[in-house]
Formats: sequence, C-alpha cells, structure tokens
Amino acid sequence: MSRENWESRPLGDLASFASGKTPPRSRQAEYFDAGEIPWVKTMDLNNGRISRTSECITSRAVSDTKIRIHPPGTVLIAMYGGFSQIGRTGILCAPAATNQAITAIFPDPDSLDSRYLLHFLNYKVDYWRTVASSSRKDPNITKSDVRGFPVDLPSLNEQKEISEALDDAEERIFSLRQLIAKKQAVKQGIVQQLLSGNMRLPGFAESWASVSLGELGIFLKGRGVRRDDVRPSGIPCIRYGELYTEFANYTAVTRSFVSHEVAATALPIYSGDLLFAGSGETRDEIGMCVAYVGEQEAVAGGDIVVLRGSGFNPVYLATLANSPAVAQQKARAGQGDAVVHISSRALAEITVKIPERVEQDAVAEVLIDADRELGALHRRLGKAHEQKIGMMQELLTGRTRLSVQGEGEA
Repeated sequence: MSRENWESRPLGDLASFASGKTPPRSRQAEYFDAGEIPWVKTMDLNNGRISRTSECITSRAVSDTKIRIHPPGTVLIAMYGGFSQIGRTGILCAPAATNQAITAIFPDPDSLDSRYLLHFLNYKVDYWRTVASSSRKDPNITKSDVRGFPVDLPSLNEQKEISEALDDAEERIFSLRQLIAKKQAVKQGIVQQLLSGNMRLPGFAESWASVSLGELGIFLKGRGVRRDDVRPSGIPCIRYGELYTEFANYTAVTRSFVSHEVAATALPIYSGDLLFAGSGETRDEIGMCVAYVGEQEAVAGGDIVVLRGSGFNPVYLATLANSPAVAQQKARAGQGDAVVHISSRALAEITVKIPERVEQDAVAEVLIDADRELGALHRRLGKAHEQKIGMMQELLTGRTRLSVQGEGEA
C-alpha cells in the first residue's frame, strides 16, 4: 500500500472547538470544596487518557458560570505555559470541564478518529514551536493556531487501526509504569522497616548500637574541581550537585570526568567512601548522601564532605543517612538561609542506630536486589517508549501501512 490516498487537512475542517473557564476562587466553598465534576487544568494533561483530575468543581459552579461539560472522547490541548506546556494533550475518559488554558477539540466522527488525533498531536508536538507567539513572557498558541494545525489523514478505518496499535503500545507503557510504582512503594516500605529495626531479616536478633558518624571514620573535604574542568572522559569525578540529581543512595559509576592534571589537585575517593553534599538550597535537602562503591579510583569536587571508615556497609549507611529521621538531624545542623551549609563537624555529631556489620550487609543486599529489579523494569519501560516512538514514526507518516479489512490497495 502507498501513501497516495492520504490527505492533509487543517484541523479546523475536521473538528469543532470550545474553551473552558475558572469559576471564581473567591467562592471556593461553593464552587470547589466537595466538588464532584472533574475540572482539567494544564498539569492534568498527560498526553493520554484522563480519568482523574487534581481538582473538581461543584454543580453550583457549572450552573452559575455556565461552564461547559465535555463528553468522553474529547481531545484536550494546552494553550499556555511556554514551550514546556503548550501542546500537552489528553483525552477524556469521563465527562469533565476545563479551565481557560485548554482548548477542547470535538472531532467530526465521520472524518477523524479522536484517538488518532491524540496520537498525531503527540507525534507533532514540536510543531507548536513554529507557531507560538506571545506578548507575555511565555510563548503560547491561539485557537486559530489549533484550527490551522495540519492533520495527515488516511481513511477513517485505517485511523482506527493505527489508534488500536498505538493504544496497545501505550497500554504496555502504562502497565510498566504501574508496576514500577508498585515495586517502588514496596521497596520504600521495606527500607523504612529494615532501617528502623521494626522488621529484622531471618537469623538476626542482636541488639543495635547507637553511634555518631564521627565514630565510624574520618571526614575529609572535596576540593579542586570546577564545572569548566569536566570533560567526557578521563579520571572519574563526582560533583556535589550530582548527589542530588544523578544518584540515589549509592553508585558504582560517575557521570563526570576530569583530566589527570585536575585530578591531581582534587580529593581522591575510594570504594566504600560516603559523600555528603556540603551545601544545598534548603535545610530539607542538606547533607544528601551517596556511597561510592565503584572499583575505579575517583575524585570528589568541592562542597562534598567525605566520610571514610570501616566497620560499616556503605550502601546501608548511605541509605540510612538519607532516611527521614537522619535527614531531620542534618536539617537542624544546617547553617544559612539562601544557601544552607553543613560542616564536617556537624555531620560527625549525627547519631544513628545500626546493627552489626553482618546484618548491615544482609540488609544492603536486599536493597541492591530491589534496585536491580527496578532497574530492569526501567530498562523495559525505556525500550517500550522507543518501540512506541518507532511505531509512531512508521504509522503516522504512512511509511508502514496497516491492512484494513474491506479496503484495497491504492
């Protein structure tokens, strides 16, 4: 089959449109509290099925403001919010209203399948960058822009076949996301129970000891690495900002590298070292901890405080150091307002309750196993995303055609 029987038409020829509104917030109790009608805002748009919203409005709000309730199958698109927001989409699974930042699209059922439109809008999201304009700080799009959006159309039957195929791919992604969220919640519960001692692994019953971090080793200060020093290869390096953004509790690899000359001026770190962020934007995040468990010698950048010692499992202790109870101690020890700092002396005074090393090792292995399972699921999710993108590139451009019963080849 060829693409010759496809046509490109402006969306305005294929659908009707409506805007939403926001009931007056001054009447919060009447219009929002105990609301039962879903009310969609830009942040509710997920580029897929919308079955729930962060806020609902009341029947009184609907009758007083004449806000329109849209039926299931309505396609929604965000108009405001800059390049990070415009073009976000969703399709209603239940009747709902929207605010004024969203345009509702009602495809003509004889010409355009609503699910096909959703997938096509998602595939062409970069189109809005070419038409966005604004007299305000953030770019936006207008209803005229939406009406002029060009839609590439196969037959209605083929649209539905394409939608089914892409819906199946999206369902696989949705199922994996749900599974990851479930596994993450289970892991979080296990971590809290094991680190507090409320749950013990089989074979362990010895009492735990209360110690300060200063009793577990010595503290050192990172130094000598600037952002401009980072390069794609060389000596592995961990910078303090990466403790917040790149790692969770422990890592065997680094994201950054520096030259041999820069590394010679920096603090070497070794497998088993604990790295604490010496500064942060809030007291809640100060002292974020990552254990370095890599085999290769690396270096620590400035504003990192390193705990080097023995007698503890680094994965266990780093995870414990990031737990809510210990984070509260670090928050109280932080100094400053706009930028919060924590010193090695303050970190040394943090107290933790820990079991013997053999139990720490066993708990750490449970945590590592859980992370391996989550890592495998995230890789499956990444592959599922790649497969869906590939399908969109093939099916929504006509490069690959689906056989449609009752339709001959062009």
